[in-house]
Amino acid sequence: MTAFRIGEAAELLGVSADTVRRWIDGGRMAAERDVHGHRLISGEELARFARSAAAEPSAEVGMPTSARNRLRGIVTSVIKDTVMAQVDIQAGPYRVVSLMSREAVDELDLKVGTLAVAVIKSTNVVVEKR
Repeated sequence: MTAFRIGEAAELLGVSADTVRRWIDGGRMAAERDVHGHRLISGEELARFARSAAAEPSAEVGMPTSARNRLRGIVTSVIKDTVMAQVDIQAGPYRVVSLMSREAVDELDLKVGTLAVAVIKSTNVVVEKR
């Protein structure tokens, strides 16, 4: 059975280790102690928690959409030319790059330091096992 330490679970969920500890202490997530007294979260429990957290209503969700992949992050770079723009978002450990019209960037007022949500809908997803 795969088990994750608090820091690993935090990284996978995109939160701090303290947040994971609070969730465990508050009963939202189950954890067991290993022989050294460290708390471990089973892979099944972490997957259950991630599914339930993703299903919770969020302030980010406005009108209904078929896109299910929403990565909240901070804009780290905006490069604009006359027609197109490149916007980089750092969402936890992930860098998301979006190419969009300059007009859209201007209308959204996207600048370095802006909080943004990357909404991703893709017909091709590559999965790697580590």
